Amino acid sequence: MTFPGVELKKVLSASGLEPLKFKPFTLLTRAAILKCRMSSSEPPKPALSRRKLLEYWWTLPVGATFSVLGWMGLRAYRITYGKKRPGEPQYVPGSSQKIAPLTAFVENYAAVQFTYTLGDRKTPAVALRLPAPTRSSLTVEGLHYVAFSRVCPHLGCSVAMVRSEETLAQSFNYRFSPFHPVLGCPCHFSVFDPNREGESVFGPALSGLPRVQLEVKDGVLYAVGVEAVPLTL
Repeated sequence: MTFPGVELKKVLSASGLEPLKFKPFTLLTRAAILKCRMSSSEPPKPALSRRKLLEYWWTLPVGATFSVLGWMGLRAYRITYGKKRPGEPQYVPGSSQKIAPLTAFVENYAAVQFTYTLGDRKTPAVALRLPAPTRSSLTVEGLHYVAFSRVCPHLGCSVAMVRSEETLAQSFNYRFSPFHPVLGCPCHFSVFDPNREGESVFGPALSGLPRVQLEVKDGVLYAVGVEAVPLTL
């Protein structure tokens, strides 16, 4: 008599295949599992007590202190070495808008505030006369005019002219020689030099002030474009 299993084995052997060998599974009952757990030689781990936690409380203020010092160091490095120098002006052209007659700028660093509207954006700005030409200045009959957005690129506060050396030293904690009027942010005390294309020379602002494009018609100064505001925290 031939059994199906024996016949299958012959067929597999003739084809060069080995039949699968299955090992029987051992079923553990719940009692056996409990017995294995109870017989384990590993001692139970002690619970973390409140006293043990209090032994490590000092790591919290120490860790917080090192975190703050690290953040302050990184911020100081960015402020000192991460400032961007203004390059070629990247004006966004707009409509021609009157600022003031050239006769309003009676001396160097004389300034006139105005608002330049470009689309839905209104940009508070300031135009002033410089003693020497710069990359973005406009020269008319030997006199040099420049204009900047008054929006600080740090957090968007409005900058203003700082004309006193003592005010700059006491309020902004910044000195340079020889002194000339600069633009300063009263919120976080960034300082911008109009003689250096509005570059940020002190404080947390990493970029300079956006520049305003100028032109002259019939002795009147007009704004015809403005750079975008690069907000840098």
